[in-house]
Amino acid sequence: MTQSKPPTPARRSEATRTAILDAARERFAADGYERATIRAIAKDANIDPSMVMRYYGNKEGLFAAAVAVDLKLPDPASFPRAEVGRALVTHFLAMWEENEVLTALLRVGATNQAGAERMRGIFGDQLLPLARQVCPDPEQAPARAALASSQLLGLALTRYVLRFPPAVALAREEVVAWLAPTVQRYLTAPHPA
Repeated sequence: MTQSKPPTPARRSEATRTAILDAARERFAADGYERATIRAIAKDANIDPSMVMRYYGNKEGLFAAAVAVDLKLPDPASFPRAEVGRALVTHFLAMWEENEVLTALLRVGATNQAGAERMRGIFGDQLLPLARQVCPDPEQAPARAALASSQLLGLALTRYVLRFPPAVALAREEVVAWLAPTVQRYLTAPHPA
């Protein structure tokens, strides 16, 4: 009878990371960011809580690693170029209001390096390609996407995280009416220079 070799440390490490991330995704989805705890996630993964801390540093780092966010951005070919600002603002409002993971990720991204990197990755991978499709000078797409992001994330921060009463009180159509022209200008107007 042949004995199998014990798993190498790298394999055990990868299996542990996978177990932690799987447990974290389930726990964050079930409990939300605020109520999920490292202890509960570790218990779900059948490991000691210190292992979670070893691999991810803290809850914010774990959340940033565990969260996969597909913004499901609209296809720019599905609406007139002159409507891209309206389409994006409307889409983001729906996403922020229907997906508490985005709000939690914004909170984490504002206070944690791993969360900030995760946010940059999401917007770089998903918003930047859209900007390249609609802006008149594709080499300026990164700056234009960053400017559009500043408006969308600023709104999300004031409306859904900090909950400034005037921002919360605005009806969705009002938000779209105020913000869409700015996002439109950032993405499609001629370069100001």
